[in-house]
Amino acid sequence: MNNSHSNEPNKKVPLMLAPMAGVTDSAFRIIVREVSGYNGLMFSEMVSSTGLHYKSQKTFEMLQFTEAELPISVQLFGSNPDYVAEAAQYVSQLKNVSAIDFNLGCPAPKIVKNGEGSALMKNPELTAEILRTIRRSTTLPVSVKMRLGFDSEHINAIEIAKIAEEAGVDSITVHGRTRDQFYAGTADWSAIAKVKQSVNIPVIANGDVRDFDSLDEIIKVTGCDGVMIGRAAMGNAWIFKRLRHYLDTGEKLPAPTVEDKFKILRRHLDLLLEFKGEYVGIREMRKHAAWYTKGLSGGSELRDKFNNAQTKSDFINIIDNAAFA
Repeated sequence: MNNSHSNEPNKKVPLMLAPMAGVTDSAFRIIVREVSGYNGLMFSEMVSSTGLHYKSQKTFEMLQFTEAELPISVQLFGSNPDYVAEAAQYVSQLKNVSAIDFNLGCPAPKIVKNGEGSALMKNPELTAEILRTIRRSTTLPVSVKMRLGFDSEHINAIEIAKIAEEAGVDSITVHGRTRDQFYAGTADWSAIAKVKQSVNIPVIANGDVRDFDSLDEIIKVTGCDGVMIGRAAMGNAWIFKRLRHYLDTGEKLPAPTVEDKFKILRRHLDLLLEFKGEYVGIREMRKHAAWYTKGLSGGSELRDKFNNAQTKSDFINIIDNAAFA
């Protein structure tokens, strides 16, 4: 078993952008690649295997990737083994797809209500059946993203990790919280370490990495094979560049300037409009703009303005008037 733990963190661990529904779409993935020089595997937003089964146009659109986003892993979710197998087969035939990830971690009520996402952790037998059927349905690498368990009474990440390993899954990402915690409290990195020690496949640690110190600490505590960053990347695509540079050299690059932020915000807006058109693009950009301007002086006033923007020119005017104020 791969249990060797030294006190010296492994500086070679890859850093990954977590799949986040409604956030990590094509535009965001491209921004992260451009801003951070991130060349590792990207993940799609959650793709419904049921949606694919019923030929949902919206679901198929989530599987359109540009060259600039690659390599990419498609994250599937579902609770019907037949639909999941069908989805895995379909995705495997897409020329742009390099891997498949399966979601056992989403805490959203509408997903959990259907017995999908983190709800599957309550059903180890069904989870095992689904993971085996994915493994049989594809020759691509398969990974799983999960939580510590459904709630504090049912912490079974080790059991599920062993099931995944037995099913032939290639790697596991563990978010150090239960479903009931959503994103509250603090991630339990020592629990991730226990998962890491219980299996021989790579374990990626996820939860509460937002700066140099937390990155050092999660690597040290978990002995993980990679670190996945989610919420800390929202409005902060350069986090990967700064953290990678730190791991490689020990140097802490300064945070981006306000001008840098607005330049990227503008690029992000252009990409969103290109992919989604003005009506949808503007509405989606509002939340990204809120993240970009978090912590800026006059930020709340800016956010009010962005939330009322209706067109691209509204957005550009706000940026132009704010960036050099």
